[in-house]
Amino acid sequence: MEELIERAARDLVNSRYAIALTGAGMSTESGVPDFRGPSGIWTKDPEAERRAYETYYKFLEDPKEYWEERLGGPSLLGDLTTIAPNPGHFALAKMEEEGILKTVITQNIDNLHQRAGSRNVLDYHGNAFKLRCKDCTARYDVKEYDLARLWEKGKLPPLCRHCRGVVKSDIVHFREPIPSDVANQSLEEAMRCDLMLVCGTSAVVYPFAELPRIARQRTVDTAYRSSQAEKIPAVTIVEVNAEPTPLTEGRISDYLIRGKTGEILPKIAEAVERIKG
Repeated sequence: MEELIERAARDLVNSRYAIALTGAGMSTESGVPDFRGPSGIWTKDPEAERRAYETYYKFLEDPKEYWEERLGGPSLLGDLTTIAPNPGHFALAKMEEEGILKTVITQNIDNLHQRAGSRNVLDYHGNAFKLRCKDCTARYDVKEYDLARLWEKGKLPPLCRHCRGVVKSDIVHFREPIPSDVANQSLEEAMRCDLMLVCGTSAVVYPFAELPRIARQRTVDTAYRSSQAEKIPAVTIVEVNAEPTPLTEGRISDYLIRGKTGEILPKIAEAVERIKG
């Protein structure tokens, strides 16, 4: 494992544009409950999963009822304000601060990357601490709206301050399209990077899981180097995961460092700092 950590650090230092993709594995190490694990929310309560598949359509049909239900019951994930970033989050933020890592694209909605200090974060599935306009995609900090007061005065749903469109949680619900701005930026990052860290994700939820595959399809033409043209991969893909994934089995990733992200990523960040001198 130490050899692979050293390899990843050198690959990062030698990269021009490195990005990270992160999934639920990073959040569960901070204590955020998962959904489909052995003790997952939906494993224990299949009815909650069924309701989750109806949420987006409910919003489209009756935004007022959508908001009343959200405000009238506890969050499935509990109080995320009490959850702290773990060493893995801080390691990615440190590598961004040092200019190594350019962007984090995350499936997680818990805002932990931002709280750890990462600045360039794309919340692929939204952010639980933000609201988003359905029409113009303007985003607001959830504290900018007094939702409890709007509910009390019968003024739900909240309306966008830019276009007066209906505002929903920024969280991307089942069957809801990924917001076009985030989807496009994420695709641009996958097409631009020359190194991709894939951290704590099972890589089975689409379209997020397509990003490493899109990156892998890119090649560099080496015809300028020799008389015989050769195509070589344009990106190095490194997995940091507790278990092999379809990316491992399909040889999408170059190599897997097996373990917890909260333990492996700090070691990579330390090696990066040492190699840089």
